[in-house]
This record gives sequence, structure tokens and C-alpha cells, in this order.
Amino acid sequence: MIIEERVFQINGHELILRNAKEEDAQMLISSLKTLCGETPFLAKEPEEITLTVEEEIEFIRTQNESEGNLFLIGFCDGVYVGNCSFMGMSLCRNKHRVSMGIALLQKYTGCGIGIKMIETLVAVAKEKGIEQMELEVVTRNERAIGLYQKMGFEIFGTMPDNMKYKDGTYADVYWMMKKLK
Repeated sequence: MIIEERVFQINGHELILRNAKEEDAQMLISSLKTLCGETPFLAKEPEEITLTVEEEIEFIRTQNESEGNLFLIGFCDGVYVGNCSFMGMSLCRNKHRVSMGIALLQKYTGCGIGIKMIETLVAVAKEKGIEQMELEVVTRNERAIGLYQKMGFEIFGTMPDNMKYKDGTYADVYWMMKKLK
């Protein structure tokens, strides 16, 4: 889905959240590799990012044309900082739910961008009649968990050994949810 660009002021900096455009494709692929290499809390290893520019353009196009998915990218003072999204569910009995995610470059965490991203996702989801927003977060990602709880998400379960790292260790994840109505 396409929404109107949102502009926020955060501690003297300008944050813009907008839909991705086809011309953002190469930058998004490169940034995703960086994001995945900076933290063990995302689902992919950097070398697993093998999208072509054409595939990323198709992804952007599909997200923008979707009625149930929203994919936004963020720029702070004109510099790309990360993205946020929600994905709708297609089955009749699940259409009231969306799954959300945020990926921020590490140097931009902790400065209020995540709050604005979540507020935007929640506001758009409410406008679209969504009743429930869900997410998964690695149990060791205490900063993200704190942010999600501050924004009204609650932990409703733990999935053990949800991710397995290259070194053979595992990570559990929490399933968190926020009621929107």
C-alpha cells in the first residue's frame, strides 16, 4: 500500500518515512547486507542476501500495490537509516492481524526513530481496520523488547531454538502482540 510521506522532528533532526521507490532498489539491497551483518537479531546472514536489482524492484512494486502490506523506508537528515513494514494475512480468519518488523542501522538505534516507525505502522494499521499487530523478537534483544513493551506490545509466548547460527548456537524468540482496537 502507498501512504503519504510522513515527516517528523526528532531532537533537531528530520526523519522522513516514505514508501520505497523502484530507484531505491540497489541502495536497499546494499543496506540489507549491512543490517544483517551488524546484528544477530535479524533472520538472515549477509551472504544470504542474493536479490538482484530486478527482484528488489518487483518486491517494492508488489508491496506498494498490496492492500494489506506496507513497506516504508526511513531517512534521517537525508541519510538512509532503515525500514519498517507490516504484512497482512490473507486467510479470512486472519485478516484482522498483521505482522510487523523494523530494521535499523545500529548507529541509529536508541534515538527515537523506532518509536516513530512503530507509531506510523500502528496508525496506518488502525486506519485500515486492523485489530492486532504481532512481531517476533530474539529474547536476548533487550533494547528492542523494551521499545516494543513501551509501545504497548506484550509477550505471549516463547519459541525455543527459533534461529540457528553458523556457530551452532540457537536463539529463542518471543511472540509479542498489541491489540489495536
